[in-house]
Amino acid sequence: MTHTLPLPDFSHERVEVTTGPRSGLLITVALHSSTLGPALGGARMWTYPHWSDAVGDALRLSAAMTLKNAAAGLDAGGGKSVICLPPGTTLDADRRRAAYLDLGDAVDRFGGSYRTAEDVGSTTEDMLVVSERTAHVVGLPDAVGGSGEPAGPTSLGVYEALRATLEQVTGTHEVVGRRITISGLGQVGSRLAVRLSAEGAVLTVTDVNPAKRTLAAELGARWVEPGSEHLIEADVFVPAGIGGVLDADTIDALAARAVCGPANNPLAHRSGADRLAARGILYAPDFVVNAGGVVYLDLEAKHLGTRSQIMDRVAAIGDTVRVLFADAAARDITPLDAAEERAAERLAIGRRARESAVLV
Repeated sequence: MTHTLPLPDFSHERVEVTTGPRSGLLITVALHSSTLGPALGGARMWTYPHWSDAVGDALRLSAAMTLKNAAAGLDAGGGKSVICLPPGTTLDADRRRAAYLDLGDAVDRFGGSYRTAEDVGSTTEDMLVVSERTAHVVGLPDAVGGSGEPAGPTSLGVYEALRATLEQVTGTHEVVGRRITISGLGQVGSRLAVRLSAEGAVLTVTDVNPAKRTLAAELGARWVEPGSEHLIEADVFVPAGIGGVLDADTIDALAARAVCGPANNPLAHRSGADRLAARGILYAPDFVVNAGGVVYLDLEAKHLGTRSQIMDRVAAIGDTVRVLFADAAARDITPLDAAEERAAERLAIGRRARESAVLV
């Protein structure tokens, strides 16, 4: 399910919308900011009801990547690319390959100011195809010396953020016996569900793909139909699919004490953070919670530490969430406000450094 969301304010450095000459598919590459360094953000392949929805998604996601990378302390800007599949489109292997060759050409035209990686609908093997047309791609398969699948690091970051959220609303970070609802069992949601189940969480899960019922049964999790999961009483609601699921109606009916999940832009409107707060529902900002994958990809690509050290940095996302919760409570603001301020401070430092370099 894709939610049609309002377009964000246009504050981007560069956006290219093109029709891939090989695939015939609409491809958007959006560079939001390079203030902190070359932008990094994945390539999403998804079905959209209209081509403009795909462009809008690229604009929103790239802006979110600027916040994500800044808040995570990375020397990386924000960008995103989207391959738009019209409704009813099914790609055979040849056309899929053509789409990622087209994406590689589009990314290469940015001259290194934007680096792509896998995202929803894409794989490390797809990134290998992209690498045939541009060097500005990360997250290639382990077999060719790349950093591999980033869903594991993303899941680790979400897990640690979820434990910090549980600590805030229950007094302990222990997972056992806690009621957790996961909406979306993709690469990250599935990994998280497996770990939480092993630690004794009481899971409710759903996904738009009914085949995911098999995983639910294996984990002993309760399955509910998509669109009803927010009505289940839970300690934490975990949005792990496509963005925009938390609109006003959903928030008003949400039966959870907190929201913490890997989905990008789960709030249909930014005001949703205030609406959640008014209901006493704690919100862990998505771009902090789900930063594990991009932290891993950026540091691996730059060889900044051993893999173990990089994973320790990913796990520290939980501590970042704790700091944001404490800051928000002390100043009577939302955690989203606190997280955006954290990102804005880093971006301001980056702008001043760039201006000083120009003057010199």
